[in-house]
Amino acid sequence: MKCLKCESEDSKVVDSRSAQQGTSIRRRRECNECLFRFTTYEYILTNPVMVIKKSGDRVEYDRKKLEKSFHVACNKRPVSEDKILIAIQNIEEKISNISNIEIEAQQVGELVMEELKNIDKVAFIRFASVYREFKDIGEFQAQIEDLKS
Repeated sequence: MKCLKCESEDSKVVDSRSAQQGTSIRRRRECNECLFRFTTYEYILTNPVMVIKKSGDRVEYDRKKLEKSFHVACNKRPVSEDKILIAIQNIEEKISNISNIEIEAQQVGELVMEELKNIDKVAFIRFASVYREFKDIGEFQAQIEDLKS
């Protein structure tokens, strides 16, 4: 596993434990070069789900894209990493319930917004403004009014 600080590939596992109700393993690692500690998660990947983009292209579902979206939306917000990981797990479960073969990107985006709405309203607005391509302040206001009611 590559170190995030010095990019050395020589690290050791310091601690390992079950995470997310037993569906993944959390490993604390330490770089043997610079002694930097970091966390990795290992999880089961079932049959790859294909995501149908707006253009009609089909791409394999990528958990890292989902994680990045959450981190961008929740940047500088009081949202713990655990809440993000639980939200991602919820989305992946819902995707599995919808289809084990393919899902439209729009459905994934809606699932993300649903989770963000429950976690942090500001993060939700951030994501929605990009995802729904808000054109002016009126669209922000309309979305905020929806949240209030």
